[in-house]
Amino acid sequence: MNLFNVYPLFNINPVKAQGSFLWDDKGEKYLDFYGGHAVISIGHNHPYYQNKLKDQLEKISFYSNSVQNELQTELAEKLGKLSGYEDYNLFLCNSGAEANENALKLASFHNGKSKVLYFSGSFHGRTSAAVSVTDNPKIVAPVNFSERFIKSEWNDVEQLEETFEKFGSEISSVIIEGIQGVGGIMIPTPEFLSKIKELCEKYDAVLILDEVQSGYGRSGYFFAHQESGVEADIITTAKGMGNGFPVGGVLIHPKFQASNGLLGTTFGGNHLACVASIAVLDVMKDENLIENAQKMGEYIEKEIKDLPHIKSIRRKGLMIGIELDRDCSEVRKSLLFDHHIFTGNSNDKTVLRILPALNIKKEETDLFLNALKVVLGNI
Repeated sequence: MNLFNVYPLFNINPVKAQGSFLWDDKGEKYLDFYGGHAVISIGHNHPYYQNKLKDQLEKISFYSNSVQNELQTELAEKLGKLSGYEDYNLFLCNSGAEANENALKLASFHNGKSKVLYFSGSFHGRTSAAVSVTDNPKIVAPVNFSERFIKSEWNDVEQLEETFEKFGSEISSVIIEGIQGVGGIMIPTPEFLSKIKELCEKYDAVLILDEVQSGYGRSGYFFAHQESGVEADIITTAKGMGNGFPVGGVLIHPKFQASNGLLGTTFGGNHLACVASIAVLDVMKDENLIENAQKMGEYIEKEIKDLPHIKSIRRKGLMIGIELDRDCSEVRKSLLFDHHIFTGNSNDKTVLRILPALNIKKEETDLFLNALKVVLGNI
C-alpha cells in the first residue's frame, strides 16, 4: 500500500528535535521557525512536557468519556485562569477543524438558525461545515457546498451591515479567525470585530472566534481577539494547545446549555491529550511565554523592517507575515536548503509566514535574521 499523495513534500526527513531545532536522518541540523503551522508552542521535547507525558503513560493513556477524568477538570481550570475566560465551559476534541464543526453545530442548536457568515481569505478546516466556511473553492467538494454559508469581505464594515440587513434573521453564527493565518497574517481591525459583535447581539447570532492558529499566546495575548476588547460567544483552539499532541477545544459561554449527547467524541479529552495540554499551560505561565512572544516579535520586526524587497510586515506577537515584492517561494527554499531554516507560506504567494515557538531565544532568532538578510540581499 502507498500513501495517498496529497502533500507536496520537501525531501527532508526529520528524525529528532529539541527546542527550536530539528535534525534529519543525515544528521543535518535545522532551525524551526515555523513550528509545523504554529503547533510547536513551547519548543520541541520540552523536558517538563516530556516528563508529564512519560509519567502519564505509566498510569493510563486512554479511556472513554463515559467515566470521570480529573485531568479534564484540571485542564479546564488552568485554561480558564490563564485565558481570562474562567466562567466559560470547555468541550475537548481532537483538532481545530473538529472544534469548529462543534462550534457551528452548537450555535445552530442554540438559536435554531442555519446560515453561517464567514469571510474572504478564511481557513477554518477541511471537514464538512468547516471547509464550507473556508475561502478556497479548490478544497470545497460538491457535497460540502451549500447556500447556507455566506461570504463577506474581510474588514469591510459596509458589506457586513448589508449582509446582516438581508440575512440577519437567518444567520446562526459568524465565524472569524482572530488573525488569518493561511490567508496571509491578515489582522481584523478593532472596529470590524466590534461591529460583528454588535450585529450578532442585535440579530441573535453567535460570534465564534477561531483561535486555532492565533491563540495560545501567539499574538502576545492569550487569544488574539482579546486585544480588541471583544468577548466571543464561542472560542475554538487547537494547534499550540498540545505542542504536537492532537487536541482541540471549544470554549463555550455559560448561556449555552449542555445536555446529554448534544456533542460527543471518542478520543477528545483523553488522558494523554489532557496531560500534554496541561504541560503547555504550565510552561507558558512559568516561563512567561506570552510576554516573550510580544518581545521577540517586536525584535524581529525592528530588525527586518528596512530590509530590501519587503513591502510590509503584518504582525501580532510571534504571528508574522512578511510581504515581499515577489513570490516568496524562492526565498523560502533558499532559507530551507541554503541556511537550514524552516519557514512557511500562505495563500498569498508573496507572504512568508513566520511562526516560531513562543520560547524562541534571541540567539536563535538572530540565526533567522542573518539568513534572511543574506537571502534578500542576493535577490
